[in-house]
Amino acid sequence: MSQRTEKVQRLAREVLGEEIQNLKDPRLGFATVTAVRITPDLRLARVFVSVLGSDEEKESTMVALKSATPVLRTELGQQVRMKYTPELVFELDTGADEAQRLEEILHRIEAEPTADGEDQQ
Repeated sequence: MSQRTEKVQRLAREVLGEEIQNLKDPRLGFATVTAVRITPDLRLARVFVSVLGSDEEKESTMVALKSATPVLRTELGQQVRMKYTPELVFELDTGADEAQRLEEILHRIEAEPTADGEDQQ
């Protein structure tokens, strides 16, 4: 990955993170931009968003972000100087949920007695 692509990804993450907080859509929950991955030709940006809340709140937030995409793309284009402003595709980042689920599984395994009847410590 080129230094330019890395720089654009970092700037896009910062700009989009700030601009999402400024949106006035009531469907929008607490969302954080966790990463931005831009194609080498700088034409497409996958924006990974972590959302706190229930599945319904997460879905509602993703719908709100999809409807706000033109506004966010325009803002990105104004703040980051590029020949082309990339198309934005928002994706739910489930990394935190998966980590929590894995931790719960590990705790359950730790709490189970071993095959010979002794507790693991």
